Amino acid sequence: MAVSDRRMRRIQERIKEELSEILLYEVADPRLQGVTVTDVEVDRELAYADIYVSSLESERKREILEGFERAKGFLRTLLAQRIPMRTFPRLRFHWDDTPERAARLERLFELLKAEREQRMKEMAAPSGDEAETASSEEGETQEMPS
Repeated sequence: MAVSDRRMRRIQERIKEELSEILLYEVADPRLQGVTVTDVEVDRELAYADIYVSSLESERKREILEGFERAKGFLRTLLAQRIPMRTFPRLRFHWDDTPERAARLERLFELLKAEREQRMKEMAAPSGDEAETASSEEGETQEMPS
């Protein structure tokens, strides 16, 4: 049975909130420390919940996902106790590299901005060769007879 978009969004948000709290206060696995739940997507039949996670320590990606794979039954049980539903969706964990991509884009924008500012400075202040060329061209045009 498919659920309405509004109900699905409420379920997704509730899973995200509860799982974040569980990770913060109830999970002892050191692999799951410092992990942020960035998004939750539940399918229309409420069979699966795709949970996107991230951490400032992206080099631990594999370790973190292994920790979630190991703890998903425990996490599903805790979530089912907190969120009343006839059947609780199966949890699937995915790494969310959006924060990493955003940081990389931010660095690229900063580089582009610095390059643009440098070009603007170069265009505003002509070099010594350009100044000599301009003055010699002016002298040549003045010496030409009319």
